[in-house]
Amino acid sequence: MSLSHTAAEYMLSDALLPDPGGSRAKGLRLELPSDRLLKFVTVGLPLFLVSLAFAREFSAGSQISCFSPTNFTGKQSAYVDTACWDSLLHHGFDTEGHAVTKSLWALKVFPYSLLVVAVLMYLPYLLWRYAAAPALHSDLLFIIDELDKSYNRSVRLVQHMRKVQQASAELERFWEEYERARRERYFEFPLLERYLTCKQHAHSLVFIYILRNLLLLLFLAATCLYLVFLHLNIFFQDEFSCSIKTGLLQEEPHIPPLIPCKLVFFSVFQLISLSVGGVYVLLMPVVIYNALQLCQWDKGLLSVYEMLPAFDLLSRKMLTCPVNDLNVILLFLRANISELTSFSRLNAVSALREATANKEDIDTVVDFMTLLAGLETTKPKP
Repeated sequence: MSLSHTAAEYMLSDALLPDPGGSRAKGLRLELPSDRLLKFVTVGLPLFLVSLAFAREFSAGSQISCFSPTNFTGKQSAYVDTACWDSLLHHGFDTEGHAVTKSLWALKVFPYSLLVVAVLMYLPYLLWRYAAAPALHSDLLFIIDELDKSYNRSVRLVQHMRKVQQASAELERFWEEYERARRERYFEFPLLERYLTCKQHAHSLVFIYILRNLLLLLFLAATCLYLVFLHLNIFFQDEFSCSIKTGLLQEEPHIPPLIPCKLVFFSVFQLISLSVGGVYVLLMPVVIYNALQLCQWDKGLLSVYEMLPAFDLLSRKMLTCPVNDLNVILLFLRANISELTSFSRLNAVSALREATANKEDIDTVVDFMTLLAGLETTKPKP
């Protein structure tokens, strides 16, 4: 008899979660995997392509090639290239024969505009990092710690029940006290449940998360519209007519009025703009999906933790509108599931409960532990 008691004690002692060896604060992820991917692509892609454009500009030298008259010297031809690149004005004629000019300066500032795009894409991340991440970090630390502690309290409760049952002379009275304690909810751990309930009525985290995704969606759409504008107005004109008859050269008779020029880097900028625009269009549904995650509850996590005594946030229908801070916390708890040691054990207990023939005998992890310890979950029949 003592051998079975000792085995049960060892089994219950092994069920306790060990204290975390290091600080959990450093291992917490304060970004969802999809958000991290969005930040990497939206910020990294324009920076990478701009670096390629600048590398080509430095390696290839002049970004423009003008067809100077044959009587021009080498220095005069270099001057024509430099003057036309500085002005980037296309001189042409409309359908009625009137002279018109069209500025192509957007091509010159295009690489720098992509740098601005990368900075804009980084702003939603900064908003989340400084406005929401500190509060979310403290919430996750408290909730993860309390969930693991609640699991350990359940195991210690079974250990105490076993000792009381062994010392009790009247088994029927012991199980009557146990049933009464369950009915009157003496086994509940109200701090965590009430904290999560309070988070249902808070909306600061969800507001910042939705604002982050809206800003990112706005910047993506604005970038795509900007690229469409460039393609419709400029990116189909790789050749233009340049005029250098300005300043001291205005009265020179040997200088032609217009000199044809061709943009050397034109195909590179076209490829960069199409790459950025295509990727950003594909990322828009991902941003919308991230925002729509808040329209439904992640009930899988809380349903597992209903195995804890009196933790019935779902069964008491306390989950109302999902657009609140609690739903955001649940999403990040799912992303930090590796830090939640008790989840894997409770998940295994839930799977065993589904496979048990008498499911009504197992309501909580306390019931499961009493079965493993050799105790009956209900009062024995006389």
